Order: sequence, then structure tokens, then C-alpha cells
Amino acid sequence: MADLATVAERPTLIEGGQLVDHRDGRTVVLRLRDVRTQFDDKIIHDKLDFDVFRGEIVGLVGGSGTGKSVLLRTIIGLNGHSRGTIEMLGVDTATLHGGTERAMQARTGVQFQDGALFSSLSVTENIIVPIREHAGLDEQTMREIAALKVAMVGLPPDTGDKKPSELSGGMRKRASLARALALDPELLFLDEPTAGLDPIGAAHYDELVKGLSRSLGLTVLMVTHDLDSLYAICDRIAVLLDKRVVVGTIEELLAYDHPWVREYFHGPRGRAAAR
Repeated sequence: MADLATVAERPTLIEGGQLVDHRDGRTVVLRLRDVRTQFDDKIIHDKLDFDVFRGEIVGLVGGSGTGKSVLLRTIIGLNGHSRGTIEMLGVDTATLHGGTERAMQARTGVQFQDGALFSSLSVTENIIVPIREHAGLDEQTMREIAALKVAMVGLPPDTGDKKPSELSGGMRKRASLARALALDPELLFLDEPTAGLDPIGAAHYDELVKGLSRSLGLTVLMVTHDLDSLYAICDRIAVLLDKRVVVGTIEELLAYDHPWVREYFHGPRGRAAAR
């Protein structure tokens, strides 16, 4: 269970602007080293170290108050961190300013927990917002791309003309995913994507994310509390514990000796998800 610890610095090199793990040649698309997040004197995370490799789906879990969404917002630059480094797609995010920051934003997609769709815009117009900001295409081309994204997430074609208030909760989640995919990102961040969905809807959404990851070569970091999602689609899981993080596969975490991990993975819901 070598991964189940605060990971030590591993030998890396830069190849084509990407960090490469020497052990097996996997490309590191997200690397955190010695990261601390805090608000005033309250430390949320400390000495966080972990890697996310190209093409994998990593679930980020932890108990209430461990700062799952805080960490996600820190990684994507909405919160600052007081110590450590965050490297995204081979670039230290602290060095991103102006044009380089915009270029990185175009290579990543984010789906926030509540979808964060603009209520006054149609689904098509919501999807076009990042395209207009970053790509500068003509209106017809942007609308064609939006229609493609609507279809990509499994929504009917006429969904593009509807406002978010006219959609069900599950459809809004898919619409917000379509917007997150608008610029064909390499790295996708999802915050509680199945929260509020019934079990069947959540399972269908999991399969959608898994299928998109495989077909598009997406790397996904997903904040979730849904054990079914962890078992169904996650290659590895990062668990926030005691301000630190441990990372491993389901099998490794099932053998990890920590009270919260035991309760989470071996409790009634964990046993049901495993079945």
C-alpha cells in the first residue's frame, strides 16, 4: 500500500511541458506538494501531497468539514494557498497570470456543485459563454459546438433552447457538464456531481462521466460522498483525514487502518456499495 501515505517526492522529468512519473511513464497532470490552505488562523489542510495521472478518475472524499470543496476551489485558483505548490498540466499555478492563466482555464473544465448555470440564459447560451471568452468564434460555429455538447451529455436537442428553470435537476447537472466540456478540456473538476440525484439517475450520470473520460481522454478529479460512484468509476480515491490526504485504490483503502476510513468503507452503505 505504498500510495497510502503522504506521498514522498518522486523522481520526475519534464517531457513536452508535462510531468512524467519515472516508475511507469504515467503523465502527472495534477501535482500537489506540501500544500496548506487556511482562513485566518484556521488551518484546513496541511502538508497535502498527491498526484493525479492522465486519464484516470480520482474521487476526493472526506468527512464533513474536511474541506473537500475548499481544496477543489484552491486547486482551480478560486482560493489561495498559504504554502506549497500546485502544478497543473506541468505548470506551477502560482506563475499563471494574464494570458497564461486564460490559456490554462481553456484546458480545464469545472462543474460546480449547484451547476452554477446563468438562470437568465438558455442552455445553449450558457455553453457559449466560455467559448466566446476563449475561442472568439463566429456565432453559428459556437451554436454548432453547443449543440454537439448537448448531445454529448445525453440531452435532447431542444434542451439547448430551454432555461435552467425549465429543466429537472438531473438535466441541469448534464447541462452544466456540457458547459464544463465546452472547450474540450484535458482536466475536468466535478464537485458533488451526483448530489440530489436518485440512485438510477446517479448511476446513469456516473456511466456518462466514465464514458466521456475514456472516449475523450479526460482526467477527472471528482469531489463526492457517493460510495456507489467510488466503486463504479474511480480508479483511485484521495481521502482527506486529519488535515492530510491518503490516496489509494478501493482495495487498498479497505485495508487502511483509520477510524473514519473503516466506518466509511465498512459501514452499511459501504457494504451495500461493494455488493
